[in-house]
Parts: sequence; structure tokens; C-alpha cells
Amino acid sequence: MQTINCIGVIGAGAWGTALAKHIAEKGLRVQLWAYERDVVQAINLTHENRVFLPGVTLPPSLSATDSLAQVMSDCDGLLFVVPSHVARRVLQQLASLLPPSLPMISATKGIEEETFKLMTQVMQEVLPLAFHSKLMALSGPSFAAEVSQSQPTALCLAGQDGALVNAFQAALMTPALRVYADSDMIGVQLGGALKNVMALAAGAVDGLGLGHNARAALITRGLAEIVRLGHAMGADARTFYGLSGVGDLVLTCTGSLSRNYTVGVRLGKGEKLEAILGSMKAVAEGVRTAKAASGLAQRHGVEMPIVGEINKVLFEGKSCRQAVTDLMERDAKPEKG
Repeated sequence: MQTINCIGVIGAGAWGTALAKHIAEKGLRVQLWAYERDVVQAINLTHENRVFLPGVTLPPSLSATDSLAQVMSDCDGLLFVVPSHVARRVLQQLASLLPPSLPMISATKGIEEETFKLMTQVMQEVLPLAFHSKLMALSGPSFAAEVSQSQPTALCLAGQDGALVNAFQAALMTPALRVYADSDMIGVQLGGALKNVMALAAGAVDGLGLGHNARAALITRGLAEIVRLGHAMGADARTFYGLSGVGDLVLTCTGSLSRNYTVGVRLGKGEKLEAILGSMKAVAEGVRTAKAASGLAQRHGVEMPIVGEINKVLFEGKSCRQAVTDLMERDAKPEKG
């Protein structure tokens, strides 16, 4: 099995920083790329990402850079953790710099808004053919703050090359972080992206004060929509009952640390989307993913009423309460189907 000694992390948001900290604390060499120069300087001088992961002390062995060429120097693989709406742009910059066939793991939980493509599909479009078999996806129920505190966490790593997946599985695993191997890259990425949309809806339910019954129903029917779309796209339905499916869905729809859930709560209380997003430094992926999810549903002929209603709330000015009413008053249907 290939030995992994050094991993470069592209993206210094909360999740990228938490993963880089985890890798450094395991004793592997790691370098973290950040777009923001003030983030680079803060990490190198104060060992803290004050913008995206404040209050967390980073190990001295973890250094940051704004040079893409430097971050991948002598590395055995890359973790790609940039927001979905800038992923293609960063990949285009990477394409001419990458060493031949360097393995790359997408840990971005989003879908490209304009093309409806998953992150590894964007990578396949942008990167040379030699890289395609070396692509992987990492997802699962994982708040960055808890991972940075070494709280017990379990993730799923999916890829086509089983030996390569096993090598990075071993490299990432510690007593605090358990990694399961998989091959369903579509399902793992789809579950990780669509749970953010459902978290917006779950937050809105709680913001309206509609109770635990309503939230449980929302999560359950949200999962049904994810499974339907996943099946249409060729994913293994069993994936959605695992860590990157129901695991991440439950976490993001119930946890107060979830940015998407928090946005939903504020929407449910009557705040405007523009004001909510304007008050946030970090990206709430679900807002952008909602449009992509609606596009995928139309492309594959899949019924996704929750996705449809959250898009109307986000982009058409529909009230959260009316959206819930319209969902509840839909024609009667069998649960399975």
C-alpha cells in the first residue's frame, strides 16, 4: 500500500483548516493554501485562523501559503476544500501546476451552480485525463469546530481506485477520526451537497416554531428526495443510509453549528436572505446548491417538492409559512414511491 507522508490542503475555510490541523497533529507534513493573504499571515504568525476558525490553536508544524505551486510541492496528494462557486476557477489555476497523476480528494460539499456538476465531475472537465482515476471524495457528518477539537468523528472516503482509497484512509485515520472506504463517488458527493439544502428547510421549520414532529418529517421526506435523485443519477441507494447520507443529513438539520440550518432558522423568523448572507463570513453552500438541486431534478425528471419550495423561499420571495402549508396540502401519496 502506498505510504502517504505529505498532504496539501487547498482552501483555508473552517473545514479546510480543521482537516489541515488534524493531518498535522497526526504527524504528517501538511501545507495549507488560502486565498486571503491576511489568513495566511495570521496562521503563520499567530497559529490561528481568526477569520474562519477563531479560537482554535493550530500546531506550529502547520504553515499556510497563498502559492498553489508551493502547497503541492513534494506532496503525495491534495485535499480540495474550496467553496463550490470558485472551485472551477481554482482548478483551472491548478491544472498547469500539478505533478503527473497527483491524487486529489474533494472535501467540498456542493454542486456547481451553472452546470449542476459534482466537484469530481468539474475536476474531470478541467484536469488532464491522467488525474481522473486518482480522484476521490470525502464526506460525512463533521462540524469543523468539533473535528478541530478532536471530538470523535466518522467520515466516508470514496474513489474508483481501491488501493489509493485505502492508502488515504490509513493516512487520515486517528483514534478521533474514523474513515470508511467506499466506491460510490456520486452518492457520497450528492448526499454531502443536498443535505445543506434540507438543512435550510429544517432550520426554517424551527424558525417558524413548528415543533419536533415537523422537523422529523422534513428530514425523512428530504432523505426520500435525495434517494430518488441519487438513483436517477446512478448512485447506490445504500450510500444515502450511511455517513454521507442520513448521517450528515441529521447532523446538519439539527445542529446549531450548521451554517445552513442557521440561515434557515433566520429565514423562518422573517429575515431577508440578503441581510442574512451579508452578516456571514463563511459560505452557506445550501443557498447555491438549492438552484443546482432544482436543475438536477428537472434534468432527471425527479420530483423534489422540498427542494422546489426552498428555492421559492430563497429566490422568489415566498414566505416560509406558505411553503410549509403548500407542502402539507399536496395530494395524498404512498410513502414508498
